[in-house]
Amino acid sequence: MRILVTGGCGFIGSHVIRRWRATHPGDEIVNLDVLTYAASTARVEDVARLTGYRLVRGDVTDPRQVAMAVAGCQVVVHCAAETHVDRSITNAAPFVRTNVEGTRVLLEEARRAGVERILHVSTDEVYGPMLSGEVNETARLAPRSPYAASKAAADGFVLAYHHSYGVPVVVARPTNAYGPGQFPEKFIPLCITRALEQQPIPLYGDGSQRRSWLFVEDLCRALEVLVSCGEPGEIYNIGSGHEAANLQTATAVLQLVGCGSGLLQHVPDRPGHDWRYGVEDSKLRALGWAPATEFREGLARTVTWYRHHADWWLPLVAGLREESYHWLDSAEPRAARTDTARAD
Repeated sequence: MRILVTGGCGFIGSHVIRRWRATHPGDEIVNLDVLTYAASTARVEDVARLTGYRLVRGDVTDPRQVAMAVAGCQVVVHCAAETHVDRSITNAAPFVRTNVEGTRVLLEEARRAGVERILHVSTDEVYGPMLSGEVNETARLAPRSPYAASKAAADGFVLAYHHSYGVPVVVARPTNAYGPGQFPEKFIPLCITRALEQQPIPLYGDGSQRRSWLFVEDLCRALEVLVSCGEPGEIYNIGSGHEAANLQTATAVLQLVGCGSGLLQHVPDRPGHDWRYGVEDSKLRALGWAPATEFREGLARTVTWYRHHADWWLPLVAGLREESYHWLDSAEPRAARTDTARAD
């Protein structure tokens, strides 16, 4: 079998590729990635040395490049997306282009190619915030950031292609993923890299915002289950069973690194910051999946990875500082440039 992973040099996509190679060693893997700021070929260099792997450097919004990548593929796992909420608030245009138009182009070319299964990786943020409880897959969508709105629109196109054309799609809506190799602008790797450098860790507001955290290997197992067992036209939430305030998570990182809480630095909250999400995932668990990695274990493994791969993340952190996108050197957020957000 031949599988196409879009955004396969990104965080989730690269883990999908490496797991698929481990569990389906005889399959061919095509990786379509435009290789912009959050992508790295180093994430899949171990797979790239093996036969049956091919990288297509191309933009998911380009029909010609997508058609070339999807040709002969039976399965598509669609991970390519702009994902950082802060960047979407600064400049929403790349999110509409990649997440919405890119998904439409992929659906169209996959339909023409006769792909047998498309797994679209969405997010729990499309449901919007909630103070308590959990929502299942029938809940109304209430996105509140440009990022979440673009993913909700993409979900709409995915399901429309199923109902209009019979395209065999499955939608996955996972909670926050974390793990080795995540780009250091995201919350957990930001905390880890800052702690390893003994630099202040910026925390929005009072840090009471709550998130559920899912180890990336558990997420990839869930996606693998949905490729084989997901019902076409259906949506599946992917929860984690671990929820914590951002302040608790940052403190846990500091403890693992061996730093004191004095590194925590509260900064003004971002616009429209959702306080909490919550998804009920019994539909997926009925297919035999459950998270296997306890949060403390996954976090420890993640911290260890960053300790041993400073040569990978130090240049990325330096680039973020030069870009002035993050408040990496001040308690006060600095104005972000609006011309640097690019497709993943």
